Amino acid sequence: MEIVSFAGWQRNARITCGDAEMLVTLDVGPRVISYGFSGRENLMAVHEATAGKVGGDKFISYGGHRLWIAPEEDPRTFQPDNEAVDYALYGDWHVFSASPDQFHLKKEFRIRADQSRGCFEMVHRIYNLGAYPVELAPWTPTQFATGGECIFPQPRFIPHSEKVLPARPLVLWHYTNMSDPRWTWGEHVVRLKWMDMPPTKCGALIEEGYVAFHLRGTTHLRRFSLQEGVPYPDFNCNFETFTRHDMLEVETLGPMQPVAPGSYVEHQETWYLLENEPPPQDDTACAEWLRDMAESRPL
Repeated sequence: MEIVSFAGWQRNARITCGDAEMLVTLDVGPRVISYGFSGRENLMAVHEATAGKVGGDKFISYGGHRLWIAPEEDPRTFQPDNEAVDYALYGDWHVFSASPDQFHLKKEFRIRADQSRGCFEMVHRIYNLGAYPVELAPWTPTQFATGGECIFPQPRFIPHSEKVLPARPLVLWHYTNMSDPRWTWGEHVVRLKWMDMPPTKCGALIEEGYVAFHLRGTTHLRRFSLQEGVPYPDFNCNFETFTRHDMLEVETLGPMQPVAPGSYVEHQETWYLLENEPPPQDDTACAEWLRDMAESRPL
């Protein structure tokens, strides 16, 4: 690990895994603010108006990958992460910790580069340092750069005569227009493309545990888990995707759960980066492309 400057922030931890790298800010956060192949395009959005800023008592949308609290409610979700973070190395794990917020909740990233599998293991923790239990879900939104597309699987097709119960929730927001040209509601996959348009969003419960984001020849595959028999936020979503004029967001969520004083909740993801594997336009071929990519790259 080395410390480098980036986008106006002077102290950023550079972690590499083969040809891939991520930069984690030490000046604010914790945030992963850059992610991609070394020396090439940053897949993440970094907002020019706020790049390099530090301090302040309001939440700032710097871009990149952050840890939030679900369900979304102000002020608990929108706590500022504008101060420097603590860094420590425990074995292979790089640990980035923020100071407790006004609700006595402390956010932490634990990141390990698994060289043998070619991936970054991401563990997100929220500690309850208060005197009373709280209920929450860890939520990990990632703002990706403009021009890309998010792809996630539809449930496996089963004829009506064989299965009559529903397969999964598909959750819409008040500003979601299903005829919006950015959405493709395929038989096997759903696709959300970035366009310079107002916000749109949807959520789902993804049992398969994988989604992809593709941008100009580079594909990010994200693996995440589903815990059976426990409630998730937002009408039972463990995945959400959102876009607006300046970014496209890929979000995964842990289940709603009580957190006792002195305890924490944890949400794990595994990140893979692939080159020159563009998603096919055909719906069936795209589903096979996504499934084959995921099956050989486990959580």
